[in-house]
Amino acid sequence: MGEIRETLPVKLIISIFTQNNNLFEAIENVLSRKFGPIDFESGMLDFNQTDYYEKEFGADLKRKFISFKKLIKADDLWKIKTITNKLEKKFTKDNKRQVNLDPGYITQANLILASTKDYSHRIYIKGGIYQELTLIFKEKTFWPLPWTYPDYQKKESIEIFIKIRNMLNSQLQANK
Repeated sequence: MGEIRETLPVKLIISIFTQNNNLFEAIENVLSRKFGPIDFESGMLDFNQTDYYEKEFGADLKRKFISFKKLIKADDLWKIKTITNKLEKKFTKDNKRQVNLDPGYITQANLILASTKDYSHRIYIKGGIYQELTLIFKEKTFWPLPWTYPDYQKKESIEIFIKIRNMLNSQLQANK
């Protein structure tokens, strides 16, 4: 029988995408008030792997990935997704979201995303929220799975996630 232990804390990440580049700063300010200081912010990335969001958001979407200095408990992901959904509603105009927020976390072994949608590879957490194993870490990099979104498989995204994972490792070492 295995021994039950407290899990290590994880690194909260949030993907932000919008057509309105002026919203990034406002959203980041709100997120940092909710989750603490931001310790990583990617550059502006094109979000053009799908036209799924075009009707609601328009074309020429831009994305940033951010992470937060404060580590979280993995089982808080459902609460965080609930908060980000409320923020999306707050930034709605004419019944259309102006921003999309996708929270998740990075561990030493993987990247997990939260979702409100059930699917074969998603596991229910709580409060109408599911979690998805999106990337696994092995051989010094993140690897996609058959369901991993194309934008999360891109080289530039993987490099960002490796940087954030390295930050997590440094924090875990410092907290020993």
